[in-house]
Amino acid sequence: MIRIAIVDDHAMVRAGLRQFFADQIDFAVVAEACNGREAMDIVRAGEVDVVVLDIAMPDQSGVDVLAAIKARAPDLPVLVLSGFPEAHYATTLLRQGASGYLNKDCDPEEIVKAIRTVHRGRRYITAGVAERLADGLAGGGEKAPHELLSERELQVFLRLARGETVGHMAESMSLSVKTISTYRTRVMEKMALASNSDLTYYALKAGLIQ
Repeated sequence: MIRIAIVDDHAMVRAGLRQFFADQIDFAVVAEACNGREAMDIVRAGEVDVVVLDIAMPDQSGVDVLAAIKARAPDLPVLVLSGFPEAHYATTLLRQGASGYLNKDCDPEEIVKAIRTVHRGRRYITAGVAERLADGLAGGGEKAPHELLSERELQVFLRLARGETVGHMAESMSLSVKTISTYRTRVMEKMALASNSDLTYYALKAGLIQ
């Protein structure tokens, strides 16, 4: 039996997934969370085999939650199920430890297949994502500026783009204001942007925030 935790801030999405998974004889939804804090409570309990994670949540981004999960339980498979197209986040999140990435518009049967795949310790990668990863390895294709950011830089970028202050970010990420400011400077340099409003505009245009 594959014990699954669903992390999504929309109750209807959780209910739909729970009902669909109930039809799978080898699936059991044993926990649900609507934010990052609840997700980490589930991970700390250590009684799940696969986490199905949305990346757009109110209290902190799924990027942050993924990083926290992998720090706490590096071998726990995390399947990202997102409303954002693969092109926006997939390769970045896979590099940061996600076991798979699917868009919410995918065929439900593909979610089932993906969960079984990541539970076996393998990654689930669609043909489109595989092509993007191959392009990256081969040095082909032009990478988007945000794809050049490190994991921590991406977290800072997304938080700044959503209007979070450096002070609040430092507190919630347990880092100093000086460290956050250093990350902000790196992000600005790598992305060739000049202000927080530029970051927000880029993120909105790229579909990284809503």
